[in-house]
Amino acid sequence: MALRIRKAAVIGSGVMGASIAAHLANAGIPSLLLDIVPDSLADGEEAQGLTLGDPAVRNRLATGALSRLPSVHPSPFYDDAFASLIEPGNLEDDLHRIREVDWVIEAVVEKLSVKRDVLQQIERFWRAGLVVSSNTSGISIREMAEGRSEPFKAHFLGMHFFNPPRYMKLLELVPGDKTDPAIVSDMAEFAERVLGKGVVVAKDTPNFVANRIGTYGLLATLQAMKAGGFTVDEVDAVTGPALGRPKSATLRTLDLVGIDTFLHVANNVFGKTGDPAEKAAFEPPGILKELVARGWIGEKSGAGFYKKVKGAQGSEILSLDPCTMTYVQAAKPSGASLDAAAAARRAKEKTKALLGGKDRYAELAWQIVKQTLVYSAEKVGEIAGSVDDIDKAMRWGFNWELGPFELWDAIGLVRSAARMEAEGTAVPAWVKDWIASGHTSFYRREEGRMAYAYRGAYRELEERQDTISLRALKERGRVVRTNAGASLIDIGDGVAALEFHSRSNAIGGDILTMIGESVEEVRRNYDALVIANEGRNFCVGANLMLLLMEAQDEEWDEVEAIIRLFQDTMTKLKRFEKPVVAAPHRMALGGGVEVCLPADEITMLAETYFGLVEAGVGLIPAGGGCKELALRISQANPDPEADLQPHVNRLFLNIGTAKVSASAHDAKKLGYLRANDRIVMSQERLIYEAKLSALRLAQAGIPAPVPQRIRVVGAEGKAVMKLGARGMHTSGYISDHDLLIAGKLAHVLAGGDVPAGTHVTEQYMLDLEREAFLSLCGEPKTQQRMQHMLAKGKALRN
Repeated sequence: MALRIRKAAVIGSGVMGASIAAHLANAGIPSLLLDIVPDSLADGEEAQGLTLGDPAVRNRLATGALSRLPSVHPSPFYDDAFASLIEPGNLEDDLHRIREVDWVIEAVVEKLSVKRDVLQQIERFWRAGLVVSSNTSGISIREMAEGRSEPFKAHFLGMHFFNPPRYMKLLELVPGDKTDPAIVSDMAEFAERVLGKGVVVAKDTPNFVANRIGTYGLLATLQAMKAGGFTVDEVDAVTGPALGRPKSATLRTLDLVGIDTFLHVANNVFGKTGDPAEKAAFEPPGILKELVARGWIGEKSGAGFYKKVKGAQGSEILSLDPCTMTYVQAAKPSGASLDAAAAARRAKEKTKALLGGKDRYAELAWQIVKQTLVYSAEKVGEIAGSVDDIDKAMRWGFNWELGPFELWDAIGLVRSAARMEAEGTAVPAWVKDWIASGHTSFYRREEGRMAYAYRGAYRELEERQDTISLRALKERGRVVRTNAGASLIDIGDGVAALEFHSRSNAIGGDILTMIGESVEEVRRNYDALVIANEGRNFCVGANLMLLLMEAQDEEWDEVEAIIRLFQDTMTKLKRFEKPVVAAPHRMALGGGVEVCLPADEITMLAETYFGLVEAGVGLIPAGGGCKELALRISQANPDPEADLQPHVNRLFLNIGTAKVSASAHDAKKLGYLRANDRIVMSQERLIYEAKLSALRLAQAGIPAPVPQRIRVVGAEGKAVMKLGARGMHTSGYISDHDLLIAGKLAHVLAGGDVPAGTHVTEQYMLDLEREAFLSLCGEPKTQQRMQHMLAKGKALRN
C-alpha cells in the first residue's frame, strides 16, 4: 500500500460525521472535526458575555458534537479516552488545515447542492495526493464532482459508512468515472486492515448496493403484507431470524431507522430510475406516507409500526393495526413453518424450513424472497460487479446471515427458479442460462476454495496472504486431531491452531480433552499453539446444561471431576514450554476468558466483549480465573509494602457484578489484558495476526514456566470486600443470594483466612476456587439461575 493515512479531517459534525471521527480515533488516527460557524449566540453563550467572534462560539457545533459522543449508546468509542484524538474546529478558520491531513471525509447533509459547495471549498486547499471522500448513502459521485479539477476528481470517491460506524462492518467504496483505480485499491486495503471494515466496491448508481437491495426488499415486504392482510407482528415474525435476518426484522428496523429517513432513501431510486417496473416497485406505499403525515416516524418520535406504553405491569409494546391505524396489543404469531424454522439451528436450515412449509407464513416468506432474489439477480453488473459483492453487502450492511444468492442456493436454485417461472415471475436471462449450462448453484466449494458465478463461469475468490481460513484448511486435510468439540489444525510455519466447534463453542469434556492432546502434539511436532475459531462468538463459557444436570442429580463427585479437569487443563496450558497465543473475538465469557488467561499472549479482536460472568448464574469462576488475576495483581506489585487491597477490590467488583468489557480496549482497563497483549481491528486478519505473534514468541523464546506464589490480602482483605458487599445489599443493589456469592468470592480472592501478605501457591488458590464453586452448585437459587439462563438466555436476579 503506497498510501499512508496518518491524520484525517471530517467535514460535518452531525451524527455520522462525529461517529466516523470516533471510529478513526478507535483506529488511532487523529482527526479534525469541522462544521459551519453559528450565525447567532446560544442562550448560555450570551450569559457568559461571549461574542460571535469567540472561538468557543465559532467551534460550537463541532465541540458540542464531540462532547455528546461519550453519552451515545451504544458507544462509538472503544474507550472514551480516544476522544482526545479529535480536534474540533470550523470551516472558516480551520479548513486550510486539511493541508496537514492525508484524507478528508465530507459528511454533511444529504443534499447534492450542499455537498458540491463543500467540495468546492475543500478544493481551495487541496494538495496533490490528498484523498477526498463523501459519506453518502446514495447521491451520485459523478454529479457531486462536477466542476472540480481533473486531479481532484482522480482523488475523489464515495465511502459510504453504515450507521453506527463502529459496529456496522460494511463500507461501500464508490469510485466516480474519473477516480484513480489505485486510490480505490489503497483505500480498500486501508479500510479493511486499519478500520476493520468489510469493503464492497459499488457502482455509482442510486443507493449503491446494500440500500438498493434492502430498500427494494422492504418495499416488497410491505406490498406482500398488504396483499395478504398480514399484521405487523406476523410480518416481523416471518422476516426476522426465521429468514436468517436480525431480530428487528422489517418493521421494527423501519422504526429504528426512521420512516421519514427510509422514505427519503426510497424516493432516491423512485426519482432516478427510468424503468417503469422499478419505479412502481419503489413508489412509497400509502401506509408510510400516512405514518409520516401523522408524525409517527418510528422510535425517535415514540411511535411508528410499534409503540411503547406504560401499563399496569410496566412498559409494554403495542403494534400498529394498519386497517384502523390504531395500536393494539402485540401478539406472538405461531404456525407450523415458523415452528420448524425456530427448531432449526443454522440460517440455511431455518430458511429451508420456513419456505418449505405449506401455511400462510411460508407463502408470505416466499413472496418476499422471490421478488428480492429476482431483483438482486437483475442488478448484478449494474450496482456491483458480482453476486459475491451483493451477498457481502447484505451480510455486512443489513446483518443478513445469507446474502440473496447464498439464500437462493440454500433453498435450491433450480427448483425455486422453476417455481418462479411456473408462477409467472420472470427469472433473469443470465440465471436461466446459468442453469441451462448445468449449474445447480451460484457458489461452488472444492478443496477449501470458494468460487462464484461470474459471466457464465465459476470464478475463484482470491485468497489473501494476510488471512487464514480454518474452514479452508480443514477441507484441505490439515486437521491433525479432532473430536466432537474441537480440532487441532496445522496452519503452517510450525504453528497449530486449536479450534472449538461445539454448540456455541461451550467448553465441555471434549474440548478440555482436545486441549490436553493439543499440548502434547505441539510439544512433539510444532513450535507454537494458537487458540482461535471462526464461530459467531469465541466462547460463551462452560457447558452449563451438563453442569446443571449433574448438580440437580447431586452427582458431586462428577461436578468436582469436571472442575478439576478444567483447572488441570488450564494449568497444563499455562506451564507449556512452547508459546500459546489466544485469539478471542466477539463474546468471550466465563470459561472462554479462563481459556485465554493462561496464554503467553492474547491477540484480541477490538470488538470483543470479555468478562468473568459466572456470578450471573450463581457461581464464581473456578477454571483458574480468580487465581490467574490474583497472581497478576501480586506480580504487578512486587514491593511487599505495596497495598494490594484497591486492586483486589476492583477485581472483586468486576467478577461479583459479572462485568463484561465493552471492547478489547475496555478489557485492558479492566485488567484482563496485559501490556504485551495485542488488539486487532480486522476479524478476517485475527488468526493470521495471532499466528505472527506465536512465531515471534517462538523465535524469541519464552521463560521456562514454573509455579508461582501469590501474595494475598488474607482475612483482613476479605473483611473489607465483605463489608463492601453488605453495603450494596443494605442499599438494595444486590440480593441475599448475591451477598452469599460475594462472600464466597471474597474468600477466594483474599486467599482464605491467612494473614495479610501471605504468599500462597497457585494450587492452593485453585483449591479455594473449586471448594467455593462446589458449595454454590448445591444452592437451590444457583440452580434456578442456571436453569433460567439456559431457558431465557439472560440472568435471573433471585
